[in-house]
Amino acid sequence: MTMLSAEALKEIDRAIAKYPADQKQSAVMAALAVAQGEVGWVSPEVMQFVASYLEMPPVWVEEVATFYNMYDTKPVGKYKLTVCTNLPCALSGGDRAGEYLKRKLGIDYNETTADGCFTLKEGECMGACGDAPVMIVNNTRMCSFMSDQKLDALVDELKAEAAAKGDK
Repeated sequence: MTMLSAEALKEIDRAIAKYPADQKQSAVMAALAVAQGEVGWVSPEVMQFVASYLEMPPVWVEEVATFYNMYDTKPVGKYKLTVCTNLPCALSGGDRAGEYLKRKLGIDYNETTADGCFTLKEGECMGACGDAPVMIVNNTRMCSFMSDQKLDALVDELKAEAAAKGDK
C-alpha cells in the first residue's frame, strides 16, 4: 500500500541515502516530516507506513512521533500557529501573544477553529529569544516580535491565502 506520492517517496529516499544502507531507520524524522507535509498529520496509518518503508518496528516510529512536538498525531488546521511560551518569550510577551490569539480565534491551545483553518499550540524554545515573542507557522515560518498588530496581519494574511486557494 502506498499512501504517499512518488515525489514524497523520492524525498524520503534522499534522506535515507544520507545514512549507511543498514541504518535507513536513521531517516525516521525526515520521513515523518515528509509524510506529515503531504498528509497533514501523522496518523497511526502514516506511522505504520513509515515503519514499513524504513524496515523498523512501528513502536519506534511512534516513540519519535509522540516525543517531538513538531509532529502532529491528531488532525490540525490548515495553519498551525505555535507560540513560544518558554520563560524568556513568556516574560517578553509570549503569554500575551498566546492569550491574544486565543481571544481572536475563539479557541484555546490544542484546539482548532470550527472552519478548520487554525490550530493553536504552545511551543518550547525556538532559539530566537531576542526576537520575542516568537511563533512558528506550520513548523516552517518563524515570526518575530509578534505585537497584536502583527498577529492581526498574520491571521488576515493566512485567511486570505486560504480563501485564494479555495479553502476555508
